[in-house]
Amino acid sequence: LFSFSDPRTDPWPLVRSPFPVTLLFVFYLFVVALGPFYMRQQKPLKLQGLLVAYNLAMMTLSSYMFYKFLVTSVLDNYSYLCQPVDYSRSELGMRMARVCWWFYFSKVIELLDTVFFILRKKQEQVTFLHVYHHGTMLFNWWSGVKYVPGGQAFFIGMLNSFVHIFMYGYYALASLGPRMHPYLWWKRYLTIMQLCQFVAIAAHSSYNLFTECPFPDGFNAAVFLYILSLIALFLRFYYQTYIRGKQ
Repeated sequence: LFSFSDPRTDPWPLVRSPFPVTLLFVFYLFVVALGPFYMRQQKPLKLQGLLVAYNLAMMTLSSYMFYKFLVTSVLDNYSYLCQPVDYSRSELGMRMARVCWWFYFSKVIELLDTVFFILRKKQEQVTFLHVYHHGTMLFNWWSGVKYVPGGQAFFIGMLNSFVHIFMYGYYALASLGPRMHPYLWWKRYLTIMQLCQFVAIAAHSSYNLFTECPFPDGFNAAVFLYILSLIALFLRFYYQTYIRGKQ
């Protein structure tokens, strides 16, 4: 499974070695662990302008990645059932590899979500689900870009980018302050959209475990097991927030 890396992506930033992304993850855990202690004696930062700009930028980046995933897959007649990685240096093959790298890099940027929560003393938002999801996505997409930048993996990036357009749009509205709360009634539906995304990815990755497809089974199996963990955690979040919370 890990006998070779893709020579096209190996020279790209944060790809060749697992050391930089591991160092970043360790630093992230330090911030999560020590940040609240530092902020204990500080006043919460407002950051409204920065948050609006950040969320709109992430919404724009998600829109761009979704567009590139979709257009490249259509132009190259990608199969939603079985798509091997195009390891050639063709224009479309390189275009898909590049958008996979941008998706991976977006997961690095998204670590700022946690930093902003800590600086605003919104520690209740820094849950196990939040840290687990942000941290593990770094390694998931490092291995994806290093070994399989394209193929079946495009579906995950495309779907997640689409959901993040709405997610960061929600965050952008929420960061404008209490006056926007009447327009944020759709948070529950955003969570449902995220859960539907995970179910679709689970079905997509598991299908190829029972069919012949020249895409590494190990990656499909890893994605399937990881997505099951997210489904369980998000269902727990849904129950606690929307069902038990209302009771």
